[in-house]
Amino acid sequence: MLTRTETAETVDLAASRRRWRTVALLRRSLLLLLVGGQTLMASWFMLSVLPYQGGNGVEIGMLVLFAILFAWISFGFWIAVAGFILRRLGGDRYSLLRQQDAQTLAATPLARTAILMPIYHEPVERSLGGLSAVYRSLERTGQIEHFDFFILSDSRDPDIWLQEQAAWARLVHQLGAAGRLFYRRRQVNLNYKSGNVADFLRRWGRGYQYMVVLDADSLMAGDTLVRMVQLMQRHPAVGIVQSSPELLNGRSLFARVQQFSSQLYGPLFSTGLAAVQMGEAAFWGHNAILRIRPFMAHCGLRKLPGWGLFRGPIMSHDFVEAAYLGRAGHEVWLEPGLRESWEESPPSLVDELTRDKRWVKGNMQHLWLLLGSHKLRFAHRLALLNGIMSYLASPLWLAFLVLTTIATTRLMLWPINYFPDPHQLHPLWPQWQPYRAVSLVACTLFLLFVPKFLGLADAALTRRLRAFGGFLRLLGSVLLEILISALLAPIRMLSHSRYVAESLLNVNLRWAGQNRTSETGWLKALIYQAPGLILGLGWALFALWLKPMFFYWSLPVALPLIFAAPISVVLSRVQLGLSLKRHGWLMTAEEVFGARLLDDLVGNPLKGSPQPGFCESVIDPQHNALQTALGRSGRSGLRRQRLDALCQRCLQQGPDGLEQRELALLAQDAEAMTQLHRQVWRAAPQSVWGRLLQQQIVRRPERAPDTGQACLPMPAMLYDESSIQQIKRIPADGCLPDYSDHPGQ
Repeated sequence: MLTRTETAETVDLAASRRRWRTVALLRRSLLLLLVGGQTLMASWFMLSVLPYQGGNGVEIGMLVLFAILFAWISFGFWIAVAGFILRRLGGDRYSLLRQQDAQTLAATPLARTAILMPIYHEPVERSLGGLSAVYRSLERTGQIEHFDFFILSDSRDPDIWLQEQAAWARLVHQLGAAGRLFYRRRQVNLNYKSGNVADFLRRWGRGYQYMVVLDADSLMAGDTLVRMVQLMQRHPAVGIVQSSPELLNGRSLFARVQQFSSQLYGPLFSTGLAAVQMGEAAFWGHNAILRIRPFMAHCGLRKLPGWGLFRGPIMSHDFVEAAYLGRAGHEVWLEPGLRESWEESPPSLVDELTRDKRWVKGNMQHLWLLLGSHKLRFAHRLALLNGIMSYLASPLWLAFLVLTTIATTRLMLWPINYFPDPHQLHPLWPQWQPYRAVSLVACTLFLLFVPKFLGLADAALTRRLRAFGGFLRLLGSVLLEILISALLAPIRMLSHSRYVAESLLNVNLRWAGQNRTSETGWLKALIYQAPGLILGLGWALFALWLKPMFFYWSLPVALPLIFAAPISVVLSRVQLGLSLKRHGWLMTAEEVFGARLLDDLVGNPLKGSPQPGFCESVIDPQHNALQTALGRSGRSGLRRQRLDALCQRCLQQGPDGLEQRELALLAQDAEAMTQLHRQVWRAAPQSVWGRLLQQQIVRRPERAPDTGQACLPMPAMLYDESSIQQIKRIPADGCLPDYSDHPGQ
């Protein structure tokens, strides 16, 4: 039997849900009316511009593609307009943050929350350094006792995961985070990131009420994390609260342009999108808090049962998990008011496109779920469609350009067909409407660029001009961003079109860690952009031969493709990005006013401290002691014989004589690491290990305290038995990390 209080809360929840769903229905209907009406009007103009007014198959195809692409652009335009209007009104009064006053929210008690950082071959200094900054920020709130941190590694390279383990141990010591900061590497990394999170939930999920998922480049303030937990406590029907992360820490010109765009235009789009989606928002996979119990009950991702691309594990899991929670009756909210939530941009165009290659395949899988899954809510189906269209728009645009070229070629080279329909009685005269064509182009550019100037107006009206370097620098930065975006659009279009085709053909995809730091070299850029160069140059020369006016029309697309390699190289240059920063261009608030969280990131304890790979973990006494303590022991029989044989091969041939998989087997075995360490220190000076040992000693000479031999200096943390046991302390309430198979193989 429900108590009177519980009954009242249930009634209030039902009334609140009916209220926001009614508002959401009205807002979505208005949006569809605006987009649909605008698209119909533009399509009518397009039909009148076509020479035969849609009288043949090519023109019908052009009209259909134009309508789809125009509706896509129109949708983004009205979302930005809605966001601008709501921000002028002080925000959306139906948002989660405004459903209670600040005092009530601040007085809400917290619950046990796990902060997860899944990583895979990430730069150790940045990923764990960022987690250290989040930890320190939470400490400053005085609420750290409600949070535990988990580093969930899927790294396969032993050099990398040995570095991860050493960096984790160092952080535990320096932060005083024993029993609160944990590391685990999976034995088998099935199902990518979603499988890594699922592994955590199976082992320790029942010990926590909420979990916050971070990416390796995520950064969130402690106050934001506390507020997210309090929102979940105040709204028991909510399964996910998604913050709106902005970009930061950009150094290259490309990254700084992306960062500037996210911070100037992002608030408009996120506010508008949140107002339309309301309690049926999407989950972006990171910088969000999730209620663990319903997530475990409803978000298990079955493998797709189809063929080719639509068979196997779901690669892009976040939108699907939000849709499954919505299907089960739980709410998912995007909350733009949660500030100080950040991530980083890829440093170059090549790196962004490499990342997009993975995302395209995952998003294309959603076609199966969009058409085949039952009982998904309409808003979540639209979110899946939105993710698909973010990449499918590129091949549609490419197809539109192809049909335009075919139509122009037919008009120039083939006789005019006045009777395209064999049953028509009167001739069909081709007509040209140049003024309508210009009006249509102007309308399209209006939809594309007005949101950018709305972002500028929003910054002025919210008194944020100084945060972007002042009005003149902000205006110049907006114009520079528009120019660079126009140059990048055709390059992205061609790459995304190729990725969509490869995905639908189920071309194998290698899942690797992201590059977050390096610049793009000329050779790499030329190889990567060679298809676009050939296609753009060939199309421009053909257009020039066909008709000069068509050649001029093709230049906005052809020129960026022809010069894609130098564009990619120049945009990746850190020196150019920092030079613009010194002159006050492409600035953001954190760069102008500073931020404590960013100061913690810049001064993180791992900065400038090289972490040990396999060789260092074998040679260095202290690193070896740590890895031995964390390794497995007690192996016997055939497995022990195999490990002993690998040890002998490694001692004779050096680490380069073994495969990565074999090095991993040795690195995760306590007895093997101990044996290697002892034998390496007895190695002959001219042997492989003797030379490696000498290199380490010459680099950092000291005297071993008990042998009188030269050895490596002790690290800042002494990995004695006591400190290692502190590192391996278990979480409270019997939530036991499984160190029996740590690290995995």
